[in-house]
Amino acid sequence: MSAIAVAALYRFHPLPQFRDLRQPLFDMMAAHGVCGSLLLADEGLNGTIAGPADVMDHVVAEIARIAGLTEPLQPRWSHTDAPPFGRLKVRLKKEIVTMGVTGIDPLRAVGTYVEPEDWNALISDPDTIVIDTRNSFEVTHGTFKGAVDPGTASFGQFPDYVKRELDPAKHRKVAMFCTGGIRCEKATAYMLEQGFGEVYHLKGGILNYLERIGPADSLWEGGCFVFDERVALGHGLVPVAGTSDEP
Repeated sequence: MSAIAVAALYRFHPLPQFRDLRQPLFDMMAAHGVCGSLLLADEGLNGTIAGPADVMDHVVAEIARIAGLTEPLQPRWSHTDAPPFGRLKVRLKKEIVTMGVTGIDPLRAVGTYVEPEDWNALISDPDTIVIDTRNSFEVTHGTFKGAVDPGTASFGQFPDYVKRELDPAKHRKVAMFCTGGIRCEKATAYMLEQGFGEVYHLKGGILNYLERIGPADSLWEGGCFVFDERVALGHGLVPVAGTSDEP
């Protein structure tokens, strides 16, 4: 087992006290030798952090405890031999994933979660339009076979893409995916509010799919871009050789 465990995690949960959480969370993680980034907002938390493999389960449990979450966090785990981040950051934000549309609440309404084992059948259905909710640079590293690239430079452009290119009367069955699942929480909530009837998203995102689905059964092509020094991950969540982080 590699010496460093990497946890990609998020949770939509009301955190009206999020400003008061910054220092306790930073101090706890720093004391355990953790690096990476954690975002805090009124709507919840989101981040990717890394640290010694033997302490990271405890660190994740402590994040949930300090934040007052009612259920344990369920991170996507991967491992590496070299530190993937240079330092630790805990930042306060308006949104933990920035869409820029007020009133979108994944806790109120969200699309249907699809397990990785059921994903291939859904996206192979000719009646399903499959949309990659990540930005175009991420898509260039890899995506699912037949998926639509909305051509966005940031997630904040996704609502404009929906209004411009999609129609609830025409696109009756929509499946979406992203790196770890968080963007699809908001994207599916937004599309439900726009009147789309059948809206699905890949549970746990691409990382969950690559962890659980082997290459022989996979419809994924390329690598999954991650925002750290590993650049992109493949099946089994191992770094993909020959990738570059330059646009």
